[in-house]
Amino acid sequence: MSILTQNQEGARHLLMGNEAIVRGAIEAGISVAAGYPGTPSSEIIDTLSKISTDIYSEWSVNEKVALEVAAAASFAGLRSMAVMKQPGLNVAADFLMHLALSGIRAGMVLVSADDPGALSSINEGDSRLYARLMEIPMLEPGNFQEAKEMTRWAFELSEELGIVVLIRTVTRLSHASGNVTFGEMIPQNKTAFFKHDGDMLDPMEGLIMTPPVSIKRSAQQEKMKKAARLFETSPFNTYEGPDNPELIIITSSICDLYSKEAVDLTGLTERVGIFKLGTTWPLPAALIETILHKTEKILFVEEVQPFIENNIKALAADSLYTLAGTRFFGKQSNHIPMSGELNPDLVVDALVTLFDFEYEAVPASYARKTATIVGNKIPQREISFCPGCPHRASYFSINKVLKLDNRQGFVCGDIGCYSMGMLPGGFFSIQTLHSMGSGTGLAGGFGKLARFGLKQPVLSVCGDSTFFHSGIPPLINAIHNNSVFTMVILDNSGTAMTGFQPHPGLPVDASGRGAPAVDIAALCTAMGAETRTCDPFDLEKTERCLLELIEKESGVNVLILKQTCALSPEIKNKKQFDVSIDAARCAGEECGCNRICTRVFSCPGLIWDVAAKQAKINDVICTGCGVCASVCPENAIMKKEIQP
Repeated sequence: MSILTQNQEGARHLLMGNEAIVRGAIEAGISVAAGYPGTPSSEIIDTLSKISTDIYSEWSVNEKVALEVAAAASFAGLRSMAVMKQPGLNVAADFLMHLALSGIRAGMVLVSADDPGALSSINEGDSRLYARLMEIPMLEPGNFQEAKEMTRWAFELSEELGIVVLIRTVTRLSHASGNVTFGEMIPQNKTAFFKHDGDMLDPMEGLIMTPPVSIKRSAQQEKMKKAARLFETSPFNTYEGPDNPELIIITSSICDLYSKEAVDLTGLTERVGIFKLGTTWPLPAALIETILHKTEKILFVEEVQPFIENNIKALAADSLYTLAGTRFFGKQSNHIPMSGELNPDLVVDALVTLFDFEYEAVPASYARKTATIVGNKIPQREISFCPGCPHRASYFSINKVLKLDNRQGFVCGDIGCYSMGMLPGGFFSIQTLHSMGSGTGLAGGFGKLARFGLKQPVLSVCGDSTFFHSGIPPLINAIHNNSVFTMVILDNSGTAMTGFQPHPGLPVDASGRGAPAVDIAALCTAMGAETRTCDPFDLEKTERCLLELIEKESGVNVLILKQTCALSPEIKNKKQFDVSIDAARCAGEECGCNRICTRVFSCPGLIWDVAAKQAKINDVICTGCGVCASVCPENAIMKKEIQP
């Protein structure tokens, strides 16, 4: 039994931020949770799916569907939660706009885990803007205890207002750990029943819809006014510091911890106050005005957009006569970077500038000595695919085939591990990269341009999980409109980039129970695409198939390159081949291959022995896939099948 499900009020445990959110949901009596894998949010559904049989947890096909699944539970009287990362909120936005208007019944929480600095993302989108756009309440925990407490309270707030509540967390909160004191577990109704025979305008027993009439919008705005009144006295909005500070930092989320550390490091605790907003939309206007009257200097510290800064400035403009002397500093004044992840050092820099004093974090001599020692011992290493990654083999074949074809063909990329196809480790194979599914959408567009003289072969790449998420609609569109291109589905049997969560193509659900698997090849064939399946480790067959497909002048073709990820739990540390180098055959730099094995193919399992001037196998990390044996023109790389 997990500690997260134990009814131990007052117990104190070390939890990851995402685990604290899970505990808050459990204390609130959640029944249903749905999401789509995406760092830094994945652990929330992962954890729920493993620790409780009383909660239904689902990896949905995409974020919009996850929000709809959670909404259905709310409509049926069960507390529910939808979980996603910040680009996923874009996917869910269509239904969210309707849900905000229609309202909910049982408490419903939407968790969006943002990624300032794009540490594991293609962008650093700020989901807070959606709270204002959709007119829904938003909470931002500033530490691990608040992550639990806010989540629990969010369900109560949702029911009191009759609207979905957004909780916004960030990478450094979701993935860091801190002590959390447990609260009481609140028993909830676990019997689902959807009431729909009441008066049409009865939000709890009538129809649930978003008709194009003003009454719904007016009701939604009244809910937001009520939320603002509740936020005025929220304990999640805190002020620490002197009564009459020279400057107040207004901050939110994990930036509260950065600000506290910066003030402490600079010795400004008697001169600087910190106002942390936990209820960031709608803003508690009266409380904020009280804070603004304490000083004439305000520094905003937040990630990523100047969301709080701009909205508080707008509030201050309404109080023009009483706050005329207040000066605001932050992103707009360039005291805080406009993009990227923040840290205590950046806040220190802003304080040093505003207070005009010198500050040295470490002696210059120490910094120089450290740089000298570290600089000489850390080897340079470019980003690359893991040893034995099937994507390396796939891109090797794609790159080779397009060069052999010699018509300047190109690849429209997609989001996942295989995004690294843009880099040297992927042989610079990808030429476009946007959102999930957009590779196939773009390829479908390019595939209609022959009438305008486009003669280049067009390919798209798409992962198996991404195929179900957002690859199917553009494929259907392309087939229906008779576009001409080849879709390459890189099927590595799981959502590998975020932790091997299952998808509809696998025979298990989020909790590991058996589930019907949707056959990707059969689905593509049923749509009308010519579909083939190859093992990307079989370079010869893969290249032959690709050459045949890109020569076709009509229709959409699908090539599924199916090989399980080398890090997948089911095959990790299980070698198929014992790989070695025949020193007598390896001519090294005299070969004429220009070290294609270590310089071009560049699997980390292959290393160049400078002294021997030959390639060698790194037995520690080599996964035994054997693909490199097909790359060597002298057959100097040997592979021997390992008997089970």
